[in-house]
Amino acid sequence: MGCAMEHAGTWHHGLVARWWAEFNVDGPEIEYFRGLIAEHGAPALDAGCGTSRLLIPLLREGIDVDGVDLSDDMLAYCRRRAERDGLTPRLFAQPLHALQLPRRYRTVFVCGTFGIGGEPTLDALAAVRLRDALEPGGVLAIDLPDAVDGERWRTWAERAQARMPNPWPAEGERRVAADGAVLEMRSRIADVDPLARVLTMQIRVGIRRDGVLSGEEEYTLRHTVYSEEQAIALLRGAGFEDVRPVDGYTADGAIGGGNASGVVRVVIASG
Repeated sequence: MGCAMEHAGTWHHGLVARWWAEFNVDGPEIEYFRGLIAEHGAPALDAGCGTSRLLIPLLREGIDVDGVDLSDDMLAYCRRRAERDGLTPRLFAQPLHALQLPRRYRTVFVCGTFGIGGEPTLDALAAVRLRDALEPGGVLAIDLPDAVDGERWRTWAERAQARMPNPWPAEGERRVAADGAVLEMRSRIADVDPLARVLTMQIRVGIRRDGVLSGEEEYTLRHTVYSEEQAIALLRGAGFEDVRPVDGYTADGAIGGGNASGVVRVVIASG
């Protein structure tokens, strides 16, 4: 089994990046963040843009938006997709906690990636860097798709911890790629830290050609699952004066059940 251990704390590389590029191409978040940019203005920054699921649709509409991501593999797929559409996005390969970009933005948004790495100290640095990336009067929006309040989190995490690590599924999700190869993805939760609110998750992606397995990669990802209150405190600690949670978009499958209403909360910060 191939294994990219140099990418500690994340899994958005290699065959996982290819899976995202081939199959993770839409979602309810796109319309929400499009509206956010319409309200607060451009230029905008997709912080954690990945393979361009949000970025390319926004660029197609003529919106001035840049992308930044830690994964060179993700950004390579993003560039290829953009080239097919005749687009030339400005892309930067940087971690958010060390963000240094050549211009500032009216709207910065982080969709589904805040807390990846499982290092709250780096998340706090990232919040400062994201604030520095804003123009005066600009806004930062961070969605919290897995936000669970303290009591619900403790109940879920303590029960889950007793079963760790979860077994690998016998079969994964199989999809046919554009070149005819079959990719199969399996994932599991390997560990839960109820106190630190950190999930350790693992993913395997295999590739088959003519029914023969020709490669398989396994990655581990750590993710700090912030509650709404924790996210607000972190942003205020980074120097944001106005921090408010709002209803965002509707999505299913949140960790621990997520928001009972199915509406993903978004924290908006400015000042």
